[in-house]
Amino acid sequence: MKMHLISDNADTLTGFRLAGIKGTVAHEGDEALEELKKACDNPDIGIILVTETLMEKMGQEIKNIKLDPKMPIVTVIPDRHGFRREKDYITRSIKESIGLKI
Repeated sequence: MKMHLISDNADTLTGFRLAGIKGTVAHEGDEALEELKKACDNPDIGIILVTETLMEKMGQEIKNIKLDPKMPIVTVIPDRHGFRREKDYITRSIKESIGLKI
């Protein structure tokens, strides 16, 4: 199982390449969606990392992939500017996933 990064800047991609993770740089939402579909269609890729900036541009598509058990795991990572998520991001994500308030 391989990991694949879809980033909005080359600096993040360079750092992940040093760790052995391949990826692509996409600056626009359409370009990022195309790269996401390519990664989902690759049977060798099991985990897709997406920077927060790109997640904002293609959020609904990522949510649809997360709900499909046949698709790779998609996780959002901070970019070089740090986290942009709300304070209760993890709690809200769990509530959306399983429908329980924790």
